[in-house]
Amino acid sequence: MEISVASLAIAVVLWWIWRTVEWVWLKPKMLESFLRRQGLVGTSYTPLVGDVRRTFRMLKEARSKPTKPTDDLISLVMPYSFHMLNTYGRTFFTWLGPIPSITIMNPQLIKEVYNKVYDFPKTHTFPLVALIADGLANADGGKWAKHRKIINPAFHFEKIKNMVPAFHKSSSEVVCEWEKLVSEKGSSCEVDVWPWILNLTGDVISRTAFGSSYKQGKRIFILQDELAKLIIQALGKNYIPGYRYFPTKNNKRIKTIVREIQVILKGIISNRKKARDAGEAPSDDVLDLLLESNSGQTKENGLTTEEIMEECKLFYFAGQETTSVLLAWTMVLLSQHQDWQARAREEVMQVFGDREPDQEGLNQLKVMTMIFYEVLRLYPPLIQMNRAIHKEIRLGDLTLPAGSQVNMPVLLIHRDTKLWGDDAAEFKPERFKDGVSKATKNQVCFFPFGWGPRICIGQNFALLEAKMALALILRRFSFELSPSYVHAPYTVITIHPQFGAHLILNKL
Repeated sequence: MEISVASLAIAVVLWWIWRTVEWVWLKPKMLESFLRRQGLVGTSYTPLVGDVRRTFRMLKEARSKPTKPTDDLISLVMPYSFHMLNTYGRTFFTWLGPIPSITIMNPQLIKEVYNKVYDFPKTHTFPLVALIADGLANADGGKWAKHRKIINPAFHFEKIKNMVPAFHKSSSEVVCEWEKLVSEKGSSCEVDVWPWILNLTGDVISRTAFGSSYKQGKRIFILQDELAKLIIQALGKNYIPGYRYFPTKNNKRIKTIVREIQVILKGIISNRKKARDAGEAPSDDVLDLLLESNSGQTKENGLTTEEIMEECKLFYFAGQETTSVLLAWTMVLLSQHQDWQARAREEVMQVFGDREPDQEGLNQLKVMTMIFYEVLRLYPPLIQMNRAIHKEIRLGDLTLPAGSQVNMPVLLIHRDTKLWGDDAAEFKPERFKDGVSKATKNQVCFFPFGWGPRICIGQNFALLEAKMALALILRRFSFELSPSYVHAPYTVITIHPQFGAHLILNKL
């Protein structure tokens, strides 16, 4: 009996050793050989860590150098990808730990990946990121189809129209506070607009998502902002197996934040369900629209409370992040390009005159739309998008093996001179004067919100909110870069201004 137990223990140990060796070395080397036989080029596999340490080391070096607004953004926020592009060309592979990631920049291949949503599902390489926002963003297959069907009504154009007053209220409050600051100094004043913009967009999401519970919603915004920064730090250690479970100070704080967000959301959702059951009038906010859409589903086809919580977290984070970085970089770029700032202001005055901006008028702002598209091209919210490969599949002339990933580097593609011309790095909103299709020559080379069936469900919400905020700002102020402005874009899921956005606001 003792011999049998000992033999079983040895067998289990040997099996685990074999599985570890296979995961850390044998499978990655087989995948590398498979890719190289097709003529694909890339880095040699480094056991376990892949290219993670190189990536973070180059990012750290890039951040340590003084920068100017004219410096190339790619070398600041994607230095390793930039190095690989210059070394290997437009198609290459790198390593996310033991997983090969094939970078593609061909618009036709990108279109194919986005259209084949079931063949190229979302990746789950970084489970920690799902703690910030899971739900529809990370769902695949039937789960994605179910979530999309239930969430769609909340983002119908007619529903977004009803949220315009909330956009106006939150934006007006910030503009009035800026007027007070400027008045105290005379006619102009230096303001770091970045924290104000974060508060503005957080306030909008809180009002539109949770209505009367928006103060509790604002607490979620603060917690998710802290959570994002902690998770970015943790990703640098992602190559260490099980690191997310180590009892480090950061990991403990991550767990605490996640629990607090869950408690707040459960309370809000529970109270809202009780109010609906009691026959109270609907709030017409995103949560109420989501609950209404969900109530029409059978138990099998509906969302659980936990799934509704995940969708609220996703809307909260993605909506707030997208609009805040869009507004911040727009103000920075318009500070550098006063001619476009003047054109945008003139258009706002022509459309609205002395009346308050409304949804109908916001949709007529063509110059502002051109500006926002160009900002989204130069500073896309997500600098890259990845898709998993679970079975061997053809993509163009390539055969990609199961266990690898496809990487679409949005920032590299948006600034690719072969696709956009020699002035690809320059701010030129006139590119979009005839719309996106003419600017891109009908190629998939502009996709700040993704593309195809899985295109971001909240893009119209984000653009309408940004238009409202900028319209109110342009009517009250002109603005320029402050001498104390430090150009330091860095990635916290989206591209943030590391040291804020210090501008001189001049009252009009």
